[in-house]
Amino acid sequence: MGEPLRGQPAVDRLLKLLDLEQLEVGYFRGVSPEVTLQRVFGGQVAGQALVAASRTVSVERSVHSLHGYFIRPGDPAVPILYTVEPVRDGRSFTTRRVTAIQHGKAIFFMSASFQVAEDGFEHQSEVPDVVPPDELPPVWEIVREKMPADAAWNVMDHPIDLRYVGVPGWVNPGERPQSDRQQVWMRIDGKLPDDAALHACALTYASDLTLLDATLAVHGATWREVSSASLDHAVWFHRPFRADEWFLYDCQSPSTSGGRGLAAGRFFSADGTHIATVLQEGLIRRAR
Repeated sequence: MGEPLRGQPAVDRLLKLLDLEQLEVGYFRGVSPEVTLQRVFGGQVAGQALVAASRTVSVERSVHSLHGYFIRPGDPAVPILYTVEPVRDGRSFTTRRVTAIQHGKAIFFMSASFQVAEDGFEHQSEVPDVVPPDELPPVWEIVREKMPADAAWNVMDHPIDLRYVGVPGWVNPGERPQSDRQQVWMRIDGKLPDDAALHACALTYASDLTLLDATLAVHGATWREVSSASLDHAVWFHRPFRADEWFLYDCQSPSTSGGRGLAAGRFFSADGTHIATVLQEGLIRRAR
């Protein structure tokens, strides 16, 4: 696999992925990249669902939270239908419920809340002190060295530049030290339009890429030792940001049990601003 290039082709593919076709009021259709994955990437479904919800909300209202459940594996060979239910339009908040459907069945559903801009108290978490992204290798160098050619990372589209601060889960069993944190620098691999809703959707897409890896890092385990799937996903957006500029994904895992792992992540922009918080529980089973 050649080194992915930072530039327009990658970001154009992401923009096409997030540009849903409107079929009717409250009905949208999305497609998947032409890759050979067995199921649709969860971040894609969540990001497209947020696009669908955002298309039904006034631009003066920005998304501040979303909560979703992955119900069934998505089929990458067929389009996904997104239905949007206008639950409430209040003076300050707007609520939408989105269902993603394939083959006549729900594969994902999400509630999202939007708010008009307001002033209030301000405080935030302290940003971790980590190595800057320019001093770290792209994840593709690690993938090319450690993973087989038909691994998911090698066949997926790569619209996001990833730089791991520590050792990622894409190494051989036994090569990863135990760590209570999983930290990754990210940015969309190209320039995005000046559309706050689009940046929120792109961040939602990225938020599912590395979060569950924190559940393995605690044990020094790798992805070759488990079978996994996202079960639910929640994002809270705190402050304005650009998803095409560097942001740090600082992740920890409070608990793993019953074949499930819980991971919590904080997004910080390069200037230390806490821009979003994510929680996700996933299926983490030892591979047989």
